Amino acid sequence: MLARRYVFRLIAMVVLLAFAAFFVVPMIWLLLAPTKTDYQVIHASPFAFGSLSQFGSTFHKVITYQGDLMLTWLKNSAIYAFGGTALALLAAIPAGYGLALTQFIGRRALLGITLVVMIMPATALVLPLFLEASAVHLIGTVWSVILPFAFFPFGVYLAYIYFSSTIPKDLLAAARIDGASEWGVFRHVALPLARPIVALIAFFAFVADWNNYYLPFVMTYDNSQYPVTVGLQVLISSSQVFTPTATGSASVEIFRPDLAMATLIAILPVLIIFMFAQRTLVTGMLAGATKE
Repeated sequence: MLARRYVFRLIAMVVLLAFAAFFVVPMIWLLLAPTKTDYQVIHASPFAFGSLSQFGSTFHKVITYQGDLMLTWLKNSAIYAFGGTALALLAAIPAGYGLALTQFIGRRALLGITLVVMIMPATALVLPLFLEASAVHLIGTVWSVILPFAFFPFGVYLAYIYFSSTIPKDLLAAARIDGASEWGVFRHVALPLARPIVALIAFFAFVADWNNYYLPFVMTYDNSQYPVTVGLQVLISSSQVFTPTATGSASVEIFRPDLAMATLIAILPVLIIFMFAQRTLVTGMLAGATKE
């Protein structure tokens, strides 16, 4: 019996290590590729380290691509992601509070619709969103991307779970007895207690907005409006581009190390935010796990 248990544990460990290798090995290659030339990437060992000078050269090449276009893409991503996250919080937190702690006609139906929309593929909503934005002449503007990002049903559901399971009902009732309005109860009692879930929703909304590809691709027109996700696709599809210079035009070829460096630059902001917000995220994930 003991031997069988060890065999099962060994099998489980092998499976877990296989899954870990499946995800970790590509990340290691991604980190090492910018340190090598394109020839070294193809012919040298996949896990060989090139040089720091080559890494710096690749970084400079990607950042200065077509007149600092990568910086423009990062700026656009920041505008879209932070703007969409702010609007998502303004909509999701009060909506979750209302669904959890107030009674009104159609409450259960609205909650059911929220759950259904939450599991729908985001791409299924792009066409109606495009038609709506086109009807009000927003296509090609910042708002054509930011306003749809405000629709974040997963955030509404997280806020609903938190408010319905964690906030003490007696505390809210005491505030009402003291004369606080419903808005005052939410603003001065429920919202300060909901800081962990607010941070969690903000992180998930930011990551979803930053990584969104299809919606900005449909809503924007040219390179100057693209976020970094669409910009990466531009780099992948461009084997050679021409950039104007003071002396004429110079060819800039995009190779595998450049694509790897561009990918690292694209994921760096999310990684930085995650590293600084780990403790808050853990608190938010545990919030609502037990009912007070």
